Amino acid sequence: MLTREEMRRLLLVHGPEQEELFAQSRESRDKHFGPTVVLRGVIELTNVCRVNCDYCPMRRDNVRVNDTYFLTADRIVELSGLIRDSGIDVVLLQGGETPSVLPILQDAIPRIRRLYDNRVEILLNVGNLKRAQYERLRAVGATSYILKHETSDPDLHFAIRHETLESRLRCLRDLQEVGFKVGTGLISSLPGQTLDSIVDDIELAGELGVDMCSVSPFIPAPNTPMSVSPIGDNELALNIIALLRLRHPHLLIPSVSALERVGGGGQARGLDAGANVMTVNFSSAGDQKRYLIYGKDRFVVTLDHVRGLVRASGLEPRGSVFIERHVASGAATR
Repeated sequence: MLTREEMRRLLLVHGPEQEELFAQSRESRDKHFGPTVVLRGVIELTNVCRVNCDYCPMRRDNVRVNDTYFLTADRIVELSGLIRDSGIDVVLLQGGETPSVLPILQDAIPRIRRLYDNRVEILLNVGNLKRAQYERLRAVGATSYILKHETSDPDLHFAIRHETLESRLRCLRDLQEVGFKVGTGLISSLPGQTLDSIVDDIELAGELGVDMCSVSPFIPAPNTPMSVSPIGDNELALNIIALLRLRHPHLLIPSVSALERVGGGGQARGLDAGANVMTVNFSSAGDQKRYLIYGKDRFVVTLDHVRGLVRASGLEPRGSVFIERHVASGAATR
């Protein structure tokens, strides 16, 4: 098992030592999952958010000047049909953090399950909610949930999100107890972040017992308090991916679009570092422009882009790793 001191050192490696780290990470991935990549299809529900995170252009203070939108349940089901027709059985529904999406999701989720004859993973990413709200989403057929802790440093977390880390972790525990497969995630290269706190992030994924964990390099976005901060280091993010894989081999780890946004070829290198998930964007072109996750010049991941990267990496696309367990558990579609 890697010690904290070893992880601190490996976070900064380059050259041949980094390539050896990546090779070990790929070996661990292939041992646990085979040489495969899980494909997800994402639909972006809304760009309205109640939280005021300093790094996000969709922060609450920006809502009144943004061109805001909410998808209808009918539109979500229509786009889910496109995901199904592309051979993808993981539907990721994500949006700004607002309880206003709950009635829409409760309408759409059972219809998506019927669209797939119940053979689908419905993955949500809509933020902190009350336990009873998570229970309702689980009851109508949602199976997994992403809630990124962003940073395990409680002071830094509060400084950039203006909410406590403990409130986030409480929601993660609620999600697990309700029966969701759960993912977390961190932002690397945050201003004020230390190597020790990154090691804490890696350890936290194990302590929480999550099923998924992402790593996104920090991207300074326009119209935010952190707009003039330096852009994140892809090499650090890639080393974190590799260490996550070695420390927690069972995790689903995506190669995120932020890696491509920071540096061309970043997502290919994410797979090289041991990632095993890629997400294809199925939102309409107009909504992609309004979903200002990193600002207007975001990198939008297409199906052709993903297929090309997976093929070039010598890997094979695969479906959800959770569907069999969900069906066997007898969870009902309502």
